[in-house]
Amino acid sequence: MTFTTKTPEETIALGERIGAKLKKGDVIAMQGTLAAGKTTITKGIAKALGIKDIITSPTFCLISEYYGKMSLYHMDVYRLEGGDDFVNLGTDDMIYSDGVSIIEWSEKIIDELPEKTIILKITPNEDGTRTVEIDNWNNGEI
Repeated sequence: MTFTTKTPEETIALGERIGAKLKKGDVIAMQGTLAAGKTTITKGIAKALGIKDIITSPTFCLISEYYGKMSLYHMDVYRLEGGDDFVNLGTDDMIYSDGVSIIEWSEKIIDELPEKTIILKITPNEDGTRTVEIDNWNNGEI
């Protein structure tokens, strides 16, 4: 599936639509350049999960945990060396939990993720829009 958003508000709204369809145990592998909109779309997903906290990029803390209708584990693996570092953080407890896991910069650790992982790629376009591609989605229409 491919979507185009024109503003940060539209990106958040798309995140809300995605979040409304997520199920316990879903893992989203986010891909995209710096400032692509990964954290912006996560804000919408969190809103749909009933999370009231302010969502920020977990770049420096690596993992942020939020609680709503379901737990949300928001991870940023940009600073990790690879899969071993990811596993050593104890992430299995999160990605195989009853919560939802979102992993930014997932390209670095993709081999450590479950087969059913949803791939969400955000590409900023020259005209200021964002193209959002979603693969391996089995949760119905968005």
